[in-house]
Amino acid sequence: MFTAQTPDDLPTLAQTLSMSGLEFMQGVVAGTVARPPISAVLNYTLDTVEDGRVVFRGTPEFAHTNPLGTVHGGWYGTLLDSCMACAVMTKVPRGSIYTTLEYKVNIIRSIPLGTEIVATGTTDHAGRSTGVAHGEIRGAGDGKLYATGSTTCLIMKMPAPDAEG
Repeated sequence: MFTAQTPDDLPTLAQTLSMSGLEFMQGVVAGTVARPPISAVLNYTLDTVEDGRVVFRGTPEFAHTNPLGTVHGGWYGTLLDSCMACAVMTKVPRGSIYTTLEYKVNIIRSIPLGTEIVATGTTDHAGRSTGVAHGEIRGAGDGKLYATGSTTCLIMKMPAPDAEG
């Protein structure tokens, strides 16, 4: 698995459209598709990809805290947005892309710094134009529930890009 360092490391639209969402996500795990830079900044990685389900692993560090020294809500939100939307991505057909339309996060308890977590996203519905998923963040060691979320994603059929695409 490698992390994109420049925009040139990211797949082009033509490359993305040539794969199903499941193939794309499997490419990230295999290292043939770059993982996004935000995953390195926030210290999480894609661990498992299945049809309709993905798992990320991560560990919040001091750099991810708010002024009170606890894990910032944006860290929870980004992990949940990533796992839920990527679960939807596994259902996106070749020639289409997706984007998050909205998501909701419920923080149940603070994650102690240095605690490895597992963020699991599961697709509930994937149709022609929308995908719905839910997710949860749990402790990797003890299974303790730290946060839950839900999302709606827009699925868009794209025209074939031109030769430069």
